Amino acid sequence: MPSSLKLLFALSALAIHCVTAVQNVEVQGSDYVNNVTSDRFQIIGVAYQPGGSAGFIAGSGIDPLSNGTLCLRDAALMQRLGINTIRVYNLDPSLDHDLCASIFNAVGIYMLLDVNSPLPNESLNPEDLASSYNSAYLNRVFGVVEAFKNFPNLLGFFSGNEVMQKVSEGATVPPYVRAVTRDLKNYIANNSPRNIPVGYSAADVRDILADSFAYLSCYIDGQSSDMSRIDFFGLNSYSWCGDVTFQEAGYDILVQMFTNTTIPVFLSEYGCNEVRPRQFLEVQALYGPVMTGVMSGGIIYEYVQEANNFGLVDLYDNGTAVLREDYDSLQEQYNQLDIERLQSGNASAAALQSPECSSNLIMEEGFAQSFRIPSVPSGAQTLIDNGIDNPNVGNLVPVTETAVPVDVYGSNGGLLRNLAIEPLPQDQSNTPNGQDTTGSTSTNTSPSGTSSAGGMPSSTSGVGKLAISLLLGILAVVAISIQRS
Repeated sequence: MPSSLKLLFALSALAIHCVTAVQNVEVQGSDYVNNVTSDRFQIIGVAYQPGGSAGFIAGSGIDPLSNGTLCLRDAALMQRLGINTIRVYNLDPSLDHDLCASIFNAVGIYMLLDVNSPLPNESLNPEDLASSYNSAYLNRVFGVVEAFKNFPNLLGFFSGNEVMQKVSEGATVPPYVRAVTRDLKNYIANNSPRNIPVGYSAADVRDILADSFAYLSCYIDGQSSDMSRIDFFGLNSYSWCGDVTFQEAGYDILVQMFTNTTIPVFLSEYGCNEVRPRQFLEVQALYGPVMTGVMSGGIIYEYVQEANNFGLVDLYDNGTAVLREDYDSLQEQYNQLDIERLQSGNASAAALQSPECSSNLIMEEGFAQSFRIPSVPSGAQTLIDNGIDNPNVGNLVPVTETAVPVDVYGSNGGLLRNLAIEPLPQDQSNTPNGQDTTGSTSTNTSPSGTSSAGGMPSSTSGVGKLAISLLLGILAVVAISIQRS
């Protein structure tokens, strides 16, 4: 290949990736750690599933990360709120997620993604584990890896979510969760440019919670190369309801349960709504010195208001959004956090080693005590070794549009003026910054208008535009040189 043509390809790749990227966050012992700054990373997250399970319909061309305009709106609101992580449950690996993932990357927000979906044959079935664990299912799981593996703001994958919801399922499900975890991690090792953590999100069923953690986080035969061990553990817990004490919420029990953890543990869902309006008083406990010595933050449930009444924001079909009182209350709690303290590292955490798997780790009599893991299903090893056929591989794209093109209103009904994302410099992650997101009372237009959300907005980041323009100019010169030669 002529050297000038090689230069053209190199410059083209540079132009495509001319976008500020957050630093990868890695698992080091029981902490998440920024791989460049070595700062500890505490998850300040929100569950993000617009439309709920109905927001993901096979063949519709829609999932939570497929519409750049809506992601721009939500990223701007999350950036103001202080969010640094979103959890997305249901994704279509065949869709284009590049712009949404790049927008969240630009504002320093990481992604925790579930690889399963509620559709048939796209998750483990606790009632029929052997049949549901097959190569077709794993092909779909690996498709999610391909769609997101290149994004630096990918924090990790959940290999399962609440697959065990009762004691009887603790007898049969755990080996299959370890099998899916193993297959995911081996696929990533063979087909991804970097290591991506894989973990599990557990229901808060106290009878089996400690055993679930112990079973999934130990090393079989004491081998640190055991790929079936989870890299992190999430807990969906709603035990703190209203104005209660640390002990009344049972948080003291959680701290005791996970005190000796050798992997990051966090609340993968929290935010009880039995007492309204929600005050989110648990935020100060979760990010206080007692819990941060053991846990790595949490994910508020949830961003979008649905019938279950957990939402921070009301969304309308035309793209308009209205903040709820819960958004303001959560922002007030986040603004009180000591970010410098949260980012302080724990040198001893990185040196922790998981125990060897043994039946002695299990306390509940009916819980699985055998660590014999199911073999890889027929046909799946070829996928793991060589990759799936025709993968839809995602990549960062430039985020040149920053202004939100749809109307957003505060909880007081006032229009939020000049709402836009603010791409962060120096590869920073987002943090609470003391903002008070309140709508201007001078404008009080109804949010229920019929105008539809338009295309991406016209305002452009000056630095991004300049860099891209310079690169395009160089590309043009190189192209002319190639033609003349």
